[in-house]
Amino acid sequence: MSKPTVLPGTTLLDMTGDLAALMVAGIDRYLVRETEVSVARRSRHWHRDPSSQAQYVTSVAANRTRFRTIIGAGDERAQSCLQLVAPLPAAKSGPGVLARTRGYTVYAVRWAVLPGVDAEGLLLKPNRPPRANVIALPDCSTTPEMLVGLDRGIAPTAQFARRLAESGCQVLVPLLIDRGHGFAGTPRIHVSPRPHREFIYRAAYEMGRHLLGFEVQKVSAAVDGFQNESTRPTGVIGYGEGGLVALYAAAVDTRLTAAAVLGYFQPREGLWREPIDHNVWALLDEFGDAELASLVAPRPLIVEACRGPEWHGRSPSATQPGSTPGDLTTPPLTEVRREVERARQLTAQLSPPPVLKLVGTGNNAPGSAAALKAFLVALCPGASLTARGPAPRRAATLPDARARLGRQVGQLIEHTQVLVEDGERRRAAFWAKADASSAEAWAASCAHYRDIFWEQIIGKLPPPDQPPNPRSRFLYETDSYTGYEVVLDLYRDVFAYGILLLPKGMASGERRPVVVCQHGLEGRPQNVALPQDDAAYHAYGCRLAERGFVVFAPQNPYIGYDSFRVLQRKANPLRLSLFSFIVRQHERILEWLGSQSFVAPKRIGFYGISYGGKTAMRVPAILTNYALSICSADYNEWVRKNASTAYYPGTYLHTDEYEMFEFDLGNTFNYAEMSWLIFPRPFMVERGHSDGVGWDQWVGYEFAKTFRRYNLLRLPERAVIEWFDGPHEIHASGTFEFLHHWLNWPAPK
Repeated sequence: MSKPTVLPGTTLLDMTGDLAALMVAGIDRYLVRETEVSVARRSRHWHRDPSSQAQYVTSVAANRTRFRTIIGAGDERAQSCLQLVAPLPAAKSGPGVLARTRGYTVYAVRWAVLPGVDAEGLLLKPNRPPRANVIALPDCSTTPEMLVGLDRGIAPTAQFARRLAESGCQVLVPLLIDRGHGFAGTPRIHVSPRPHREFIYRAAYEMGRHLLGFEVQKVSAAVDGFQNESTRPTGVIGYGEGGLVALYAAAVDTRLTAAAVLGYFQPREGLWREPIDHNVWALLDEFGDAELASLVAPRPLIVEACRGPEWHGRSPSATQPGSTPGDLTTPPLTEVRREVERARQLTAQLSPPPVLKLVGTGNNAPGSAAALKAFLVALCPGASLTARGPAPRRAATLPDARARLGRQVGQLIEHTQVLVEDGERRRAAFWAKADASSAEAWAASCAHYRDIFWEQIIGKLPPPDQPPNPRSRFLYETDSYTGYEVVLDLYRDVFAYGILLLPKGMASGERRPVVVCQHGLEGRPQNVALPQDDAAYHAYGCRLAERGFVVFAPQNPYIGYDSFRVLQRKANPLRLSLFSFIVRQHERILEWLGSQSFVAPKRIGFYGISYGGKTAMRVPAILTNYALSICSADYNEWVRKNASTAYYPGTYLHTDEYEMFEFDLGNTFNYAEMSWLIFPRPFMVERGHSDGVGWDQWVGYEFAKTFRRYNLLRLPERAVIEWFDGPHEIHASGTFEFLHHWLNWPAPK
């Protein structure tokens, strides 16, 4: 008798080609469309009717607060004042003097920003009382000495810091962290080849902070210091990376009187192509450069379209360590004009309309006379730009630029490690309102935390807008079970796919428990649900089907190296992640499985290995239809796994997996807290002593918090860990017993 080619209630699956690659490509198309429409959708976060002045002011303040939050610039700053860094002087120079001209003196300075974090740079102090304070930010590839004319590197016409000092301004030039390498890591443990900016970004992002936020804080700390000194107006101007920081700082710090952005302003829908240290969670959901310009309004903003800095990360096909793929190029003038015009439209109803001036040809060097004149007039009405004078003459040995960079990088890395250590206290405070009086009360209060986890950490897609349209086709059969491929639709271009194993010998109307078996990184359902053995998987889906379980092995989209990691780059600015799609895919799989006549819908368990274990922590924490969860070869002190410099070589600070970092996870949900969302359902960890994904002591430390929660709520038997002497693999001993017991299916004799 021939085998049915399709499952009852489904149509024939006629898709050809690599279904995993098609899945990744479909999600990519979805994200491209969502990015395109994000511009129009941003208006839902804004109330721009100036006729209701109170509502308008309240809305803008709320937008500013949200922006400050997503760039991680909300921490209280240290008390700040400028301090001289005394160089080795020449015989006739005064204390702390680095260089002189007829009109101003140059000092090396530092100022406090955050606990343990200083900023360093140069101060150009006019010999007469200054008319204004200016914070001049170079591109991150440029030292303050280059921008002032004390060192080679940029043309005199682009040295806008000294032009402003010559025109009577007191100018502070901070150092920005560069994209070189050599200081990323902990010297006594490991120094990473990753760029400094990316390395700091990775650790900070996990802790709800951002390198860009740190640099904005350095600007605001400088404003603190200037305001302690005088009531002069203070402006900010920057080029390239400095232009980005200038725009962000002016958007959040209303004490800045005027701002100028050189070589940065443009549409941001291509953010995913830029260096990864530009990746900001939820940015494009609410803010493009035009929206940030509207936060600067009604204060003046000068935009110069000029040649931007060029930078290229590694190519997507390369596998050598180094930077994440990303590029910086000069945008066409038409794009700059388009974003400036959009900013004007967003602020057109303000009365009087704010100054938003565009200068430059798109191909000129930064810091043109037109840009500097417009900035000076905006900062000090009636001011004029003085003719360029000679470069300052050195009066002392220049600061050791390499040593200074090392200090600045080291301070920020150390600051992220303080945040990592403080994360446990912050998570405890975050969870303080959960009701631990009983198992029922805990489960009820976790609904609130589950919503936060899904919406703010994972990113919540809207419900699927396509019918499931289930399709299937016969794959293979053994003496014990039959395999089918199954595809279910979710959105246009987005589908769920997996292999279903049906045990033979089921009686008519019999409902069996299901185990959803999830593969790991770069895996496929075939690794789990085809009979051949595998070093890590050991065909555990097939073995469970032989024991009488219905098995479903889904395809998760973490396959294709950079092709899937780019999805995370495209998703994050939309307040989404790769797991936003995985959660909805599993939700649809559960709905379909629960509707099948051979499935016991309340007895569907999850068992995932490696990246599938990562799934085991997140998906059942959100989808309560999973009756239990088993995390194999992944359970960890996850925050340290991502952000600790001490955990080498296991930390993702040092690996190519740039998609692992989840914004603010370290202050909200470590693996123990995710397991608390699974409670009161049974939860198990499978851990091999020689599995390199973690250290036993960290796994044990984190699981102790899981077990303690189950124990305090009087259900200790539902939290289990099995240690075995083995590597990164499915052990399939205690976990099988766990499945038989909690899914109420007899084990074979």
